[in-house]
Amino acid sequence: MLLIFDWDGTLSDSTGKITQVMQQSARDLGWRVPEDHQVHNIIGLGLPEALTELFPEHGPEAWGALRERYAHNFVTEDTARPSAFFPGVMETLTRLRDDGYTLAVATGKSRRGLDRILTQLDLDGFFHETRCADETASKPQPQMLEELLAHFGRPAGEAVMVGDTEYDMDMARRVAMPRIAVSYGAHHIDRLRPYEPALCMDVFAELAAWERLAGSGS
Repeated sequence: MLLIFDWDGTLSDSTGKITQVMQQSARDLGWRVPEDHQVHNIIGLGLPEALTELFPEHGPEAWGALRERYAHNFVTEDTARPSAFFPGVMETLTRLRDDGYTLAVATGKSRRGLDRILTQLDLDGFFHETRCADETASKPQPQMLEELLAHFGRPAGEAVMVGDTEYDMDMARRVAMPRIAVSYGAHHIDRLRPYEPALCMDVFAELAAWERLAGSGS
């Protein structure tokens, strides 16, 4: 089975950092500072799409300036204080990989950003394949899932999308892919339930005990 994971808010406990960095970047440019819940709402989107949603009063040139500022601030902050995985993530991922499951990432992060973090965490090559928002269509468009399915030659029914936002759930539903929601991420679990996830997890380690995985093998 192919297991596809969102990154921020699903594997990485980075919601607070993203929020703080976005707010600081807006302050740096003298812009309106968005509320926490407003930033939480756009986590999972590609950065260009997120800025369009957060700051509709500005235009493309201004969004570009904030994008550069955000990238600079995020790298500075994340280099000094890397975001940790949620409890049980690394142990569960390692167990699943050792058991023969195929692991992939579908994230709103940029390719440069994801590669930097994977290197920082000494996880280069750990995931079998990854897709980022700046090399394909941003969530909730399903292109990154379609590309991963094509890469591995798997039908959607033999894969699962694990995520913490409506964008993850919507993306998977568009290709009829089973989905698992986590309750500890950027979007409240009540926003995810209408997408009919096969499982709602309060802790990541619940994934290894999910009956479909436990009974299916790899």
